[in-house]
Amino acid sequence: MSKGLLFVLSGPAGSGKGTVLEELRKKHPEIKVSISMTTRAPRGKEVPNVNYYYTTREDFEKRLENGEFFEYAEYSGNYYGTLNSEVIDCLDKGQDVILEIEVVGAKKVKEKYSEAITVMLTPPDAQTLENRLRGRKTEKEPEIQRRLAKAKEEITHLPEYDYSVVNEDGRAVECAELLYAIIQSAHRRTTYTKTIIEKFI
Repeated sequence: MSKGLLFVLSGPAGSGKGTVLEELRKKHPEIKVSISMTTRAPRGKEVPNVNYYYTTREDFEKRLENGEFFEYAEYSGNYYGTLNSEVIDCLDKGQDVILEIEVVGAKKVKEKYSEAITVMLTPPDAQTLENRLRGRKTEKEPEIQRRLAKAKEEITHLPEYDYSVVNEDGRAVECAELLYAIIQSAHRRTTYTKTIIEKFI
């Protein structure tokens, strides 16, 4: 059995990562979208154990000490991390896994697991990003400004990623299909076709 491939999806707040991944889950449930653990409170219509595993800072730090995380980062005063159980077991079973993590976490994953394939999702432009952040109505003005500044900084890391996808307004389904096409393309890279050679030699 071939090992599954690990994909990392990053993008600034307001890029639509959650919506795109939700569409991907609907059409391609065979792909494992890893659920991150966080110490922040649920936002909007987020559902525990679907969008995130929500926990306390104390519990998160205890898990850190026990080595339970594949990767983690502190972002905007909260911890975010991916449990080993969400990644290693699935890859070993031949299942592809997507991690939705920010830029710092993506870099850590790439250092730890060099085979990871990275994708950055972006809005079409800065104005669209601002409109989306304001449209959520979940943050006050200082937080919106902080997120906008953070987004500009994150997007400068785009050249470090293997792929980029622009998420236009109202095109989440198409965007999800683009992401799926990247996954299919990655499976055809010669780096991952050693099993074919083994059938002939």
